[in-house]
Amino acid sequence: MDRITLRGLRAYGRHGVDPGERERTQPFDIDVTMTLDLRAAQRSDDLDRSIDYAALSGALRSCVETTSFALLEALAGALLEIVCADARVRCARIAVGKPGILAGATPSVVLRRKNPHYRRVSS
Repeated sequence: MDRITLRGLRAYGRHGVDPGERERTQPFDIDVTMTLDLRAAQRSDDLDRSIDYAALSGALRSCVETTSFALLEALAGALLEIVCADARVRCARIAVGKPGILAGATPSVVLRRKNPHYRRVSS
């Protein structure tokens, strides 16, 4: 199975448990890996047969900017739902990190799920 990866997406949002974390925007780093069949895109050279990474990155960034969660797990889950809205994605992995929050350490959460909406598309 083929993969598309989007690495190093930086978005700013208001997420966190500690007092004040939701009062100001903070950076969040996102990495996404999607497993899907890319043979049709390879043969056709047509963006409609693949994932539009510009559109996906815009949707992920918008989610970070317009929602507010206490936990990185909840934010990662919301982002994973956006990725899995495309039924061509067989499974997805998403990592969300919150850089610079713990004296230089970056906490992160990684979720990997099979897409419940997946449907095989003829290649």
